[in-house]
Amino acid sequence: MWQRIQTLYLLIASGLLVAMYFQPYGTWFIVLFSLALACQVLAIVALKSRTLQMRLSNLAGLLLVGLQAWMCIAYFGTEPRPVLSFTAVFPIVAAILDFLAARAILRDELLVRSASRLRASKRK
Repeated sequence: MWQRIQTLYLLIASGLLVAMYFQPYGTWFIVLFSLALACQVLAIVALKSRTLQMRLSNLAGLLLVGLQAWMCIAYFGTEPRPVLSFTAVFPIVAAILDFLAARAILRDELLVRSASRLRASKRK
């Protein structure tokens, strides 16, 4: 489980989202953090179903891109501008890690399919 690179990507992204809980954000931001974090944790746990794992990591990435866009709109739409902390870039970094994890999961799925095809042709 831990030797797969997509698991490490998802764990790092989850750690970034957990670190964001300690910053003062609004309630809706925290709801989106929680949804994305739940998708990431479910993707880590769903080892046997690679398609579900890939879909969950893509969904978490899309949620985080939307969250980052909403945070940018909220930042530029308020006067006076609130002070940004370094955790403001965590959602986009986590989204990139989620998309990298989905790509690695797809590579694993293609590898398993090609190996299955080779085994099936060997039996004939």
